[in-house]
Amino acid sequence: MWRRGFSSSTRATLKEKQWDALVIGGGHNGLTAAAYLARGGLSVAVLERRHIIGGAAVTEELIPGFKFSRCSYLQSLLRPSIIRDLELARHGLKLLKRSPSSFTPCLDGSYLLLGPDKDLNYSEILKFSKRDADAYARYEHQLENFCKFMDPLLDSPTPETLQGVSSFNDRMKNRLHKSNFWAHCLQQALSLGQKDMMNFMDLLLSPASKVLNNWFETDVLKATLATDAVIGTMGTVHSPGSGYVLLHHVMGESDGDRGIWSYVEGGMGAVSSAIEKAAKEAGAHIITSAEVSKLMIEDSNTVNGVLLADGTPVHSKVVLSNATPYKTFMDLVPEDVLPDEFIRAIKYADYSSGTTKINVAVDSLPQFKCCDLNYPNSGPQHVGTIHIGSESMAEIDSAYRDALNGLPSQRPIIEMTIPSVLDRTISPPGKHVVNLFIQYTPYKTLEGSWQDPACRESFAQRCFALIDEYAPGFSSSVIGYDMLTPPDLEREFGLTGGNIFHGAMALDSLFLMRPVKGWSNYRTPLQGLFMCGSGAHPGGGVMGAPGRNAARVVLQDIGKPFN
Repeated sequence: MWRRGFSSSTRATLKEKQWDALVIGGGHNGLTAAAYLARGGLSVAVLERRHIIGGAAVTEELIPGFKFSRCSYLQSLLRPSIIRDLELARHGLKLLKRSPSSFTPCLDGSYLLLGPDKDLNYSEILKFSKRDADAYARYEHQLENFCKFMDPLLDSPTPETLQGVSSFNDRMKNRLHKSNFWAHCLQQALSLGQKDMMNFMDLLLSPASKVLNNWFETDVLKATLATDAVIGTMGTVHSPGSGYVLLHHVMGESDGDRGIWSYVEGGMGAVSSAIEKAAKEAGAHIITSAEVSKLMIEDSNTVNGVLLADGTPVHSKVVLSNATPYKTFMDLVPEDVLPDEFIRAIKYADYSSGTTKINVAVDSLPQFKCCDLNYPNSGPQHVGTIHIGSESMAEIDSAYRDALNGLPSQRPIIEMTIPSVLDRTISPPGKHVVNLFIQYTPYKTLEGSWQDPACRESFAQRCFALIDEYAPGFSSSVIGYDMLTPPDLEREFGLTGGNIFHGAMALDSLFLMRPVKGWSNYRTPLQGLFMCGSGAHPGGGVMGAPGRNAARVVLQDIGKPFN
């Protein structure tokens, strides 16, 4: 029941013990899997390459006094079942709800505030269009109904066909699981009704631009909503299927409130810390600075442990990988072990990213010139996500086109959040932490190299200058910053291609197709190897569902209880 760095005593413990399960990677999904496996009575060790647990859900003090949620920066998707089962509130998880949750300033002096307050939403949208103000509540209600339809799909393994040799009992159990799964889906579809089911399919298959144009006429409203459809992707509002990503970002909740995104007190590392405490309480061992270099595989294509980067062998009955599918199968699995068809599917999956994260320390809050909201300190415009350069869907598409041509967006799409407005624990008094989630930046830029400090500084200043257009003086408030381009995200956090979801969230990469067709149930072609990260169903975001579902499958396979 400990977490420690990789000392000589730790090496001896790892080497001498035969573990029931090893988890590669101490991100939130890996920790979640470890917690459930340990609760099921297994001896579990989590092996984390970095000096700190959390993966992309991490808090780091990069500038003295300023604690940054370095990658992920908001919480909503973490499954309520995980928060409840692991008693994360008891382990220190504290959510800070945002109201309003969204602010979009415009260069013409107007602005749009949105949030959980329905009266506020109506009055704000009414400034632009009565038709849209009347439609917005219906739009939100429809998405909420769709999310209720999706919930059971997120919290259970997929109805995948059993692979390889299996017993009669296993085959019967699998058939029963599939029958129950599809029967429940049919029941849910019938409860929606044909009209709503058609609308649901339209949302899944259509570009977000089509969906939003059918609902609304106001550019700034459509653009504000459209950012959810493209965030973290290398796609545009006109990409078919982008409507699903829009849904993906409203299917979460905070303390029972649907679609509400919260800050986490202490930063996103507090999510991982709470899960870590639950895992340790259940008996899991968590080791940092323990990089896995290869999987150890017997002649029968059965995984029996891992080899660490320093040559230490660690033996176990099963291994769960929280790494990306590409990292797992192309780097950690020895060559000539996996079927060629499987390798091709993994190799040529879409890991592209157009995302850059800049974490900024500032000495004062930005003052938006469109606002007559005069507050001595922070105001409602500072509380939620601030959408910069997102006044129309055409602007989003233009920014995407630049990156498609190999150039960082001339006018990037920026989602700014200032968590220190609500969380006083992460910055010095009077100063603030600012997260800038930026699109689009290609993995390789024709303007130079992301390894070139001048190229990096030029793009950072481009982003700051754009913010200056809306909040004059922002650039001069910057004390320092940390910048993570797609190659940085890959190198530092193991995110292949810099993709924050461990792989694209397109319709051809979801559900029974994630990570590849035929292997969506967390099992792999190697006996004893399971996937538990965002590259598995149901996908990315700080959700925990892949870790929980994978642990359920492992415990089921070895005949242990899941609780």
